Parts: sequence; structure tokens; C-alpha cells
Amino acid sequence: MTQEIRLFGAIAVRPAVLALIPQFETATGFRVVTKWEVNPTVKKQIEAGEAFDVVIINPPMVQDLTALGKVKAGSEAAFGRIGMGMAAKAGGRPLDIGSVEAFKQALKSARSIAYASDGSSGGYFSGLISRLGIADEVKPKLVSISGGQTASAVGRGEAELGVVPVTSILAAAPEVMLVGRFPTELQSYIDFAIGVSASSTVAEAAGQLSAFLTSPAVDGILAAKGVERC
Repeated sequence: MTQEIRLFGAIAVRPAVLALIPQFETATGFRVVTKWEVNPTVKKQIEAGEAFDVVIINPPMVQDLTALGKVKAGSEAAFGRIGMGMAAKAGGRPLDIGSVEAFKQALKSARSIAYASDGSSGGYFSGLISRLGIADEVKPKLVSISGGQTASAVGRGEAELGVVPVTSILAAAPEVMLVGRFPTELQSYIDFAIGVSASSTVAEAAGQLSAFLTSPAVDGILAAKGVERC
């Protein structure tokens, strides 16, 4: 009987991981079943008893789950990091966000801006506009999008711009285009780590999946999907 590995991960890494799974399944004969939520939701659901074999979320969350006995001690491995980018509907006018001032102007000029209110990226962006001193101008334009659908919402015309991890923008093509990454001075990378469940019934297979996802052999595919190795 084919062994089934349950992978529970953050939505931001979904496009990159899904591109790799067929290769792993073909090489091993295992079947990987996936579930995706924003980082805080993944952690909460596992704390509440959600069954999983492999998890990919922010490193501090993996460490918290390890302390709770949900993730096997010593199984944590760095997966990579994802930068923030700005999305617009494909075919729109070119937009310059290459400098801090240009970035601020783009936000102030936009009619509406989608952001992931319940995700790590949304929390960072909310703090960023306050730090830049443009919160009063920008907050009324914000469109709160849940469930990792920020880039897709831009493609559907629900907002003029979107601020979201680069992976989500690249995955939403061709309806959505990547305007650009946040300027270096404003960039924030969201780190991700992998952990293996302490109660997995397929621990050996789960360990093989973790090793595959962190191996140098898949670095090129991850880079193309917007994931940088740390």
C-alpha cells in the first residue's frame, strides 16, 4: 500500500512546494497530501490536534510546536525565505517602486491596496506604513483579504495593487504581474522551516520528504518560484 505523507504548510510556500512534489512522488513512490493555511492558522490547528507528518511554517512556530511535543525534537530544518513584493493586474501601467520615496508614492496614489490581513506579510505591511508615516493616507484604501488570496484578488479587480510574498504573485500569473520587490531598505523576508511530526506513523517517509525539500538539488526550482535559500 502506498505510504501517504500529510504535509501541512503556509500558503506562501505552496507554489514552490507543489512544483517539487511530483518529482519526490515519482522518485519514492510515496503520495504527498497537502493542506495550506496562513502561518498562524497552521500553528493553531496543529496545537488543536490537527494530524500532520511534515509542517512548513515560520521557524519560531516550529520551535513552539517542538516545545509542545507536536514536532519531533531535532527535526527542524531551514527551508528558505520569501521577500515581499507588489502586485498589479497584468497589462497595467508600469509602476516605479525602486526607491523608498517611489514606493510611498505608489501606495499613496493607488485607489485600493489588497493585503493579507491574517498573515505574517499583512502584519509586517501594517507596521511598515506606520513607520513610513503614511498610515493615515493608506489605511482607508486597504482591502483585507484572507486565506492567501491577495494576489488573486488583484487579478479579479478587487484592488488596484497588492502587497504579498513574491511567491504568491508569481503563482497568480498571467492575470497578475509582479510590479517589483520592496526596496532593499524596506524589504522583509519571511523565513520558513520544516519540522517532522513527533507522532507521525510514517516518520521515515516524512524525514525523506524533509531532506528532499531542503536538498541543494531543488534550489533552482525554488528560486524560480520566489524562494531564496537562507
